[in-house]
Amino acid sequence: MNYDRYLNRAIAAVPPSGIRRFFDMASTMKGTISLGVGEPDFVTPYHIRNAAIDSLLRGETQYTANRGLPELREAVSRYMRERFSLSYDPKTDIVITVGASEAIDVALRAITGPGDEILVPEPSYVSYSPSVIFAGGVPVPIVTRQEREFRLDADALRAAITPRTKALILPYPNNPTGAIMPRADLEKIAEVVREKEILVLSDEIYCELTYGEEPHTSFGSLPGMLPYTVTLNCFSKSFAMTGWRVGFVCAPAPIAEIINKIHQYTILCAPRQSQAAALHALEQGFADGFADVARMRQSYDQRRRLMVAGFRDMGLDCFEPLGAFYVFPSIRSTGLTSEEFCQRLLREKKVACVPGTAFAPSGEGHIRCSYATGLDKLNIALERMADFIRAL
Repeated sequence: MNYDRYLNRAIAAVPPSGIRRFFDMASTMKGTISLGVGEPDFVTPYHIRNAAIDSLLRGETQYTANRGLPELREAVSRYMRERFSLSYDPKTDIVITVGASEAIDVALRAITGPGDEILVPEPSYVSYSPSVIFAGGVPVPIVTRQEREFRLDADALRAAITPRTKALILPYPNNPTGAIMPRADLEKIAEVVREKEILVLSDEIYCELTYGEEPHTSFGSLPGMLPYTVTLNCFSKSFAMTGWRVGFVCAPAPIAEIINKIHQYTILCAPRQSQAAALHALEQGFADGFADVARMRQSYDQRRRLMVAGFRDMGLDCFEPLGAFYVFPSIRSTGLTSEEFCQRLLREKKVACVPGTAFAPSGEGHIRCSYATGLDKLNIALERMADFIRAL
């Protein structure tokens, strides 16, 4: 039976994730070191796991409010206020979601109509453009380049805006490049946003993982930007809680209301035990100055410096990332395409990386390597990659 006429053509045309493709290939090869999937190698801290266990033992197995546990929304509101100088009403402005993935999806569906254009800086996370298409919109890429440290340029943003532009996705710290946006650059973006009156979906899931002297600036905290900004975040990266699937959206009340309407009809609520764990993660963080986050960030920073130095020692041009846990070295000097490089590296040396083209055509000539794995494995992977490059 031919099912083509039954399928949504726009969705059927979207290619599968290039990240998962290489991860699946690597999982079938014994002895492979995977630098592919962006997942912390840390186990969720025990006290967070124990909070979920306690919730189960108390018999808390029912639905929560659609927007999420009131206590968790209160804690998120406090977190955004104390860490990033943002003011969100927990009753009207915050929705707890099933990870940042749902947050991206429902935020886009809440604001995107048929044919609306959503600006997507690239290279960037693989879900943005497909999510725009799923919402009925048109993703419009804005290419960022290594010469400008993969930062979004205000002039390029202004040039990309048309009468159909609804919003800009602002993905910093960035996956896959590890780039950040300093406050001075964000202020220039804010000028364009104010002038053109577009919305900003600020994906800040790596906000706690920055390594330079300048702390992360949340876009909504800039003067006058709160009404224009939908902030997306989650517990996956900062708290090593990927499998718990709990995130949140903070938005102006009218937008949050529509987000919650989509959420309640499609998801109903995030898992209760995940919410209990997330609540404890924040409460403990308030009590000890987010010591767990600081410990993991320090470890990532050590690995980051190791990876940058390793690639440069191989003779590869490697941009120094100041956020997230990825490096995005250029492999143009090898004469191979990104796909060829990763395919051969996996077959010949059993190291899995992701071609830069998985994150947009502009990612050609680069590979993404996650350093969210142990130092011992990173050292072995770097040795294998150096051998591979020497043999080319």
